[in-house]
Order: sequence, then C-alpha cells, then structure tokens
Amino acid sequence: MIKNYVAAALLGTALAGGAAFAQTTTPASPSPAPAASVSSEQMNLQGNWRASKLVGLAVYNDANEKLGDISEILLDKSGKVNAVIIGVGGFLGVGQHDIAVTFDKLKWVDEPIRSASADKMPASSGTSTTTRPSTTTGAAGGGMAATPTKNEWYPDHAVMSGTKEQLKAMPAFKYSENAK
Repeated sequence: MIKNYVAAALLGTALAGGAAFAQTTTPASPSPAPAASVSSEQMNLQGNWRASKLVGLAVYNDANEKLGDISEILLDKSGKVNAVIIGVGGFLGVGQHDIAVTFDKLKWVDEPIRSASADKMPASSGTSTTTRPSTTTGAAGGGMAATPTKNEWYPDHAVMSGTKEQLKAMPAFKYSENAK
C-alpha cells in the first residue's frame, strides 16, 4: 500500500514538473536605468558647488579686508540663484546688517587670501597665507595643520567691491513675516 502512495506521489510530481517546464515566460517590463548610468550622472555633477558650503563663506573686498559672510542663498522655484544674503558687521550674528546682492556682484576665488604680514615679509623668509579650513583626506589627522588644498565642491572665498561702511549703508534685507 505504501508503494502505491509513493508511486502516485512520484507520478504527480513528474507531471507537475513537466507542466512547469513547458510554460513559457513573458518578458518583464523594462527595468529602471542600470547602476552604470547613475554613476555617470554623478560624474557629470563634478564642477558644481555645494550650496551648503557657500553659506558661511567669507566675503572680502579688493583690498583683502573682510566685509562679512554669506548667510543665505535665495533661489527661485526653478533653482536659479536670485540673491546672496551677506551679513556685514556684528558679532556672532548680533548687530549684523544683512544685505542682498545678485550672484554676479560676487567674484568667486579658489586661492586663499594673502595676509598683510605675508606681504611685508622679505622674499627670503617665505610666505604665509590665511585660509578657511580645508578638508583633507587620508590618515594625516592628529591635530596637525594640513596644507590648504583647492576643493572642487566650493570656492575659498568671495570678493565684492566696496567697503564695510558702504555695505552697511545699503538697504537692509529683511525676511517677510510669512517666510521663516
């Protein structure tokens, strides 16, 4: 009796397996873009700047005097930069005079600002530069100062014509009550 059950089970399995092999598969719908195209899109983003790195960027005048810092970047709905907000004067945001300037009023510079003391030093003693902190990679760390390196994701600083007094005399930028 057990032989009959085993034989029936084997026969049923063989028939079901044969039917499964006889079925044809339909082609699947087109799959999303392969991973290779995603990485090529990311490669095309090189040469762009990170907006998060522009906020806080120092703004100097042509005489290498610090005017202030970029505190905000205003975009329209299409992503075009309408204005750059610069905080002039103040200390830790207190007493700061915010002004709005168009993006083309700023000259973006990748080189660090030369300090006034470096210009007064004799040529034989070398030069010194002041820079904003740069990001470095590798295992150097350990609290040691790294040589400033050019970062392709953001400039070192911005330059704008005028003096701090002229910028403070410009109309103050105020956010509307509705925008927070």
